[in-house]
Amino acid sequence: MTLIERLAEIVGPANVLTGADTAPYRDDWTGRYWSEPRAVLRPATTAEVAAILRLASVEALPVVPAGGRTGLTGGTEAEGALMLSLERMNRIRAIRPEARTAVVEAGVILSTLHDATAALDLYFPLWFGARGSATIGGALSTNAGGSNVLRYGSTRALCLGLEVVLADGRVMDLMSELHKDNSGYDLKDLFIGAEGTLGVITAAVMKLVPAPRAHATAMLAAPSLTAALALLNRLQHATGGLVEAFEFMPRDYMEQLRDRRPDLGQPFAEIHDVTILVELGATAPRDTDPGPDGSVPLTGLLEETLGAMLEEGLVLDAVIATSEAQRAAIWARREAAAEIATGVGHAVDLDVALPLDRVETFLARLQDGLHALAPCAVTNTVGHLGDGNIHLAIFPGREDAALDDRITEAVEDIVADLGGSFSAEHGIGRSKLGSMRRRKDPVALDMMRAVKAAFDPKGILNPGKTVPESRA
Repeated sequence: MTLIERLAEIVGPANVLTGADTAPYRDDWTGRYWSEPRAVLRPATTAEVAAILRLASVEALPVVPAGGRTGLTGGTEAEGALMLSLERMNRIRAIRPEARTAVVEAGVILSTLHDATAALDLYFPLWFGARGSATIGGALSTNAGGSNVLRYGSTRALCLGLEVVLADGRVMDLMSELHKDNSGYDLKDLFIGAEGTLGVITAAVMKLVPAPRAHATAMLAAPSLTAALALLNRLQHATGGLVEAFEFMPRDYMEQLRDRRPDLGQPFAEIHDVTILVELGATAPRDTDPGPDGSVPLTGLLEETLGAMLEEGLVLDAVIATSEAQRAAIWARREAAAEIATGVGHAVDLDVALPLDRVETFLARLQDGLHALAPCAVTNTVGHLGDGNIHLAIFPGREDAALDDRITEAVEDIVADLGGSFSAEHGIGRSKLGSMRRRKDPVALDMMRAVKAAFDPKGILNPGKTVPESRA
């Protein structure tokens, strides 16, 4: 039997795609990482994934797991490899309202879980623009973040248990629903953020929270990021930690939004240096039940806080959503970021994290350094300011790999000097291997290679991603 025939015996002929049938899987959302898989396999069960990996291990065949392929770093590039698409493993096995957990397969799309939990007055609090196509498995594999990390944490913080198929086909059952378990090494956390290099995540136990009964959402202009952080801290204190999102949109982004998406409108008559989207979420009746005049206390608290800061000059202007349609319009301006950034031209994409009180210093130093390297460069910047994560696209004005490298290293220098990280939430994939080699502690890299060798001694799982090979 040929390899393809043996694979077809495992998943069925219709779920082994070759040749022209692999076309939809050859690139990711960015379109920058084109590859031609040897075959695309679409298993429907954990047993099928295990059988595929047993065969791949015997034959030493590279295997690249894939979810919604919405990543930005080339993590699912699969030239000559078996791409393992988990799209058919899309069952919500159970939702346990009393325990506030969901048991889901890796191919469940985020928005599907959002809809299923909303029907039970619950919420899965992982929220970002690609939620309509990104999957649970992909989010876990990259430890995705999004807009709600400030309050709920990244994907790792939302996961209680995992089911993982190892490189040799063994299934590791880590599907704990416990909030406390001190029985040895926490193996679960090794797979979260490993981008499929240690094992294939097939299912997970995820935390749920009560669905907010009310939101208070606003866009505001601040004179500086220092003033914006003062507002964040004041809101957290006043609300007892109800801030769910605190998104930063500087002048460069708002100008590009005006030019490329005029249909979305602008919040203010003039564009400011610092525009912030802030959203509070509450469940308690004291915060959510309308008063005799119909006003919602949560919205009133936001208005009161913004009003006080307007008088102090720490807020320059503000607009508060008074309907769900206005809230959606505010979010649409923020969630257009990926579309706008990919439509400008050749870009150096960076995803950095900094201590909150050093973001303003980073941006100032960035402009000085960038002007010296590429005087005509244009930037597109947005950020989850509440957790210090800045998404930065730099358009140098020409395609020049050497210039791209100089820009990347210059940004890394600033980030390192300020105690930050060159990767916040998009993972490493292929695009950040150079950054890993330059910036990650050498001892940490050695330990990562040792972990990789222990879990995947033949190196068949998503090879060439996440951890750079040793040059020794």
